[in-house]
Amino acid sequence: MSDKLIACQGLSKAYGRKPALSGVDLEVGRGRIVGLLGPNGSGKTTLIKLLCGLIQPTAGTLAVDGLPIGPETKALISYLPDRMYFASWMRATDLFDLFRDFYRDFDYDKALAMCRSLGVEPRDRIKTMSKGTKEKVQLVLVMARKAQLYLLDEPIAGVDPAARDFILRTILTNYNEEGSVLISTHLIADIEKVLDEAVFLKEGKLVLHETVDNIREREGRSVDALFREIFRAQPMGDLEGGAF
Repeated sequence: MSDKLIACQGLSKAYGRKPALSGVDLEVGRGRIVGLLGPNGSGKTTLIKLLCGLIQPTAGTLAVDGLPIGPETKALISYLPDRMYFASWMRATDLFDLFRDFYRDFDYDKALAMCRSLGVEPRDRIKTMSKGTKEKVQLVLVMARKAQLYLLDEPIAGVDPAARDFILRTILTNYNEEGSVLISTHLIADIEKVLDEAVFLKEGKLVLHETVDNIREREGRSVDALFREIFRAQPMGDLEGGAF
């Protein structure tokens, strides 16, 4: 078990001639909740997909728990994508059966308990659920695993503000504390209170990686305020989306 859960050097990814990530050097340890922050097109989702092994880097190195990206690292990662990818006819319990068969670290009883706490009926079909309820089901699937690295792509974007704190508490109380959580979001003010570290990406480049406490002490302001200053030259509409 490596102390460095995420380690990348010179990590780059291009789509044709368009760079999505350029020379990113990043290390993340264990027991951390890290915000992956940046406007639309900054490379947040590209980095998450590289960590998941869904796409391959153009250049540089990337490792999870000291291992190159591959089958071994995929078993360590619990991934929440930014959109639902399950068949609409399935019930939440069907998904739990699937995950129990596929992942040895999936806790079926924990998934049912999380459904109760989130107000989700696990026997309902996906097609009958609201967008927010579907996202809650995906969150349950991800957080019911005892993974080493949780990759959450916009986990609170589709729910109303009243539910965001409840979902963040669900994340805080259910992740494996020997691992870490990487949360990609543009709703910085909502998640800042749960973050240990912040990673700022701008146009595919790493512009800041610092603890939240150090940011507040050095800058004398919130992470959200600093983010808005760094990206103030960009239209606010560009701060409302995901990345590639």
